[in-house]
This record gives sequence, structure tokens and C-alpha cells, in this order.
Amino acid sequence: MRSINSRRLFSGTGLIVTGLAATLVALIFPIWSYSDRSGTGVDTLNAQTLSTRYGPLSALDRDFVTKVRLAGLWELPAGQQAEERGTTQAVRTAGEHLVEGHTFLDERVREVASQLGLQLPNQPNEQQQAWLGTLSAARGEEYDVQFANILRKAHGKVFGLVAQVRANTRNSLVRRLADDANTTVLDHITVLEATGLVDFDALARDAATASPPPLTNSPAPPGPTDSPSPPVPVSPSPAARSASPTYTLPPPATSRPPEDDEPKDPKGPKNSEASKDGDTGGDKSGNKKP
Repeated sequence: MRSINSRRLFSGTGLIVTGLAATLVALIFPIWSYSDRSGTGVDTLNAQTLSTRYGPLSALDRDFVTKVRLAGLWELPAGQQAEERGTTQAVRTAGEHLVEGHTFLDERVREVASQLGLQLPNQPNEQQQAWLGTLSAARGEEYDVQFANILRKAHGKVFGLVAQVRANTRNSLVRRLADDANTTVLDHITVLEATGLVDFDALARDAATASPPPLTNSPAPPGPTDSPSPPVPVSPSPAARSASPTYTLPPPATSRPPEDDEPKDPKGPKNSEASKDGDTGGDKSGNKKP
């Protein structure tokens, strides 16, 4: 009898202890599940972010501003070189775009850095100097190929960074700089590809080597199938047509609106037709305004 009671007592105590432990875990777990706890991405973001009058300035924002400056330090002289050494008009045109685009961007990035209190480099990095060395050593058609592919590869990598910064930055100055950089980089990618010398297979292999493999395997391409028939437009039934809402459109404009900003002739418009026919008499009140 005592053993039965002791087992019941032990069983009840175990349930109570288990319940208390579960409650304690439930209370502690939310504290460790916060996204901004120490060591998380949000905690790192907060620790590396500076407050400015234009909004928070993250480490990625500062890295972006620096890279815009670095891009101009080597791409602008590369564009000047292409204007002189390019053997085709397309290569020389691409060089002109590089010079114009990075002259504009470099002025913008120096202005932004000054407002944010950031220091900018004055020399290209080692990789960029190596690219300039490769271009300087090339001649003729080899130069054209090296120029198109080196610059296109570099712009492709910057393009992804610009998109990431533009999507996530909380700083208004960085956001506007990203807009300008996006327009400029896309223009440069377009003119470089217009040379017809870009090796897209090499770009794809380089991207595949640099990025991790996908989490799931892509399905194999389907086998040959019959060509689909052309689409057939569907005419609505009379019932559906009657149930469709109708909207009243405004009347079409028959003349241009008056332009108040233009100076008006105090003497009024002259009747050129009457002058041609020599008719200076008659009722002047019948003249119509043009």
C-alpha cells in the first residue's frame, strides 16, 4: 500500500517538475529568439551603423561609396585609353561612355562623401592596377577583346552591389547615389556588349564558380514537343458584355490650352488673309481670333 502511494507521489512530483521546467524554457526561449540578440545579423548591422542627418549609414553603405570612387579611379583612365587605342568605333564609343559616366559619378561620390564625413581612396586597388597593366600591354584587336571583357566583368559585379544597396539602404544620400550608379553602370554594360567582343560563356562560368550551388537541382530541360497552336481570342458573351461596367470618357481636346507665360501683343493679331486680298474695310468686329 505504501509502495503504491509512494509511486503516485513520485509520479505527481515528476509531472510538477516537468511542468515547471517547460514553463521556464518557454519563458527563456523568447529572450534568445530575438533577431537582434548578440551575434545575429541584426546585431551586427546595428553595431556597424552610424547615425547621420540623412539616415542610418551602414557598413555596406560605406563600402559602396568607397567602391564607386575606386571604380572611377581606374575605369576613367581605361576609357581614355580605349578612345585612343580602340581599333573599332564601337570600342572607342564605349571608352567615351566610360569617361563621361565616371566623370559624373566621381563628382557625385565626392560630394556625398563630403556630406557624410567619409574618406575616399586616391589610388586604384591592386586588382584594378593589374587590369590597367593588362590593358596597357595589349595592342590592336587583342586590346579590344581585353578591354571589352575586363570592363564588362567588373561592371557585372558592381551591378549586383548597386542593386543590393539600393534595395536596403536607409540613407537618403546613398540611395540617390545608388540611383545614379545604377543608370551609369547599366549604360556601360550596354555599350561594352555592343562591341560584340564580350565572352558571355566566360562570364557565366565565372559567376557559377564564385556563387554557391543551388539548394535544389534544376529540372532537366523538356524534350521536343509539338509547337503550340496560336492563341485564339475569346469573344465575351452578350450577357457578360452587358454586365461589364462602362465608363464615360472626357471629350477630346480640340485646341491647345492657353499659354499664359507667352507675351501678348497689345495691338492684337493681324488678319493676314485680309491683308493679302487688300480688304481693309468692312466690319472689323467680324474678325475671328485664331
